Amino acid sequence: MIGSLQQAWKVSDLRSKLLFTLFMLLVFRIGAHIPVPGINADALQQLLGGQLFGFFDIISGGAFKRFSIFAMSITPYINASIILSLLQVVIPRLEELSKEGDEGRKILAQYTRYGTIVLAFIQAFGMSVALGRSNALTNPGFVSYMVISISLTAGTALLMWIGEMITEKGIGNGISLIIFAGIVARLPQQIGGVIQELVGGIIGAFNIVIFIVMALAVIAAIIAVNEGQRRLPVQYAKRVVGRKLYGGQSTFLPLKVNAAGVIPIIFAMSLMMFPATIGSWMSPTSGFNNFLNHYFKFSGVLYNVLYAALIIFFTYFYVSIIFNPMDVAENIKKIRGFCSRHQAR
Repeated sequence: MIGSLQQAWKVSDLRSKLLFTLFMLLVFRIGAHIPVPGINADALQQLLGGQLFGFFDIISGGAFKRFSIFAMSITPYINASIILSLLQVVIPRLEELSKEGDEGRKILAQYTRYGTIVLAFIQAFGMSVALGRSNALTNPGFVSYMVISISLTAGTALLMWIGEMITEKGIGNGISLIIFAGIVARLPQQIGGVIQELVGGIIGAFNIVIFIVMALAVIAAIIAVNEGQRRLPVQYAKRVVGRKLYGGQSTFLPLKVNAAGVIPIIFAMSLMMFPATIGSWMSPTSGFNNFLNHYFKFSGVLYNVLYAALIIFFTYFYVSIIFNPMDVAENIKKIRGFCSRHQAR
């Protein structure tokens, strides 16, 4: 990996892309420390002490716990992308746009941006109302709700723009890099906590070694699954164009094992946060709030069963949308490609 980075650094174009990506990630980390105005920090720390909010804070790189302008992370953008992908199944116009090439994808990307702003504002306004009822705001009221909502929505829009810029002018896949940077940013703090516990005698060195070995094994397994693919052989027939002969070569169509990535997981996590958000709007002593806290707690059986079911559900539908076998077969057929049954085996 180090050798590949050294080779990439010697190429001016790749070096510019790397520097631009690092600069955009630096802007992301600076924004993660800019607090939203009107927040009572002490009351917020007590309110966000649960495991569920702690897990969401990992995705946002600590911005959610600080309640900075990037507190909602890139989640509204991912939700809008999945919702728009699902709508392509039921709205013919959106399906037609997805098949119109670059121009159609540009229009869909614009719709996704609009949907991101709408979802971000709704989520931000709901969070501000919940914080106001939980005494986590210094001056609860409609003006404070709007200031917080606009600040969080603007932060999400800026984060969406950063991700798109990394994809366009950086090394690519900006949304995934933002999520990765947010998770990695917490590593120094976590390593420092482990060292303190080791020095204090709370944990032993053997336990740390076992944890590192298991973590490396899990990472290797994840990489193996993520990079796993079935290569479907494709043979292209020979054709004459003018005086030249084209085709006749063999290639393959890669079918990834994990085509959906982490998008269904994040979308399912966002939906599973709704019960906790609704419960925060109600009185702590209400019966419905007690019901939500009992059955939808982070470590509860019902929560994890629903969470797993939603991941499977969204993975199935997301993959069925982004990879349509009929469309792929039609495109291969148009360029005179074919796959024999013997080769496919």
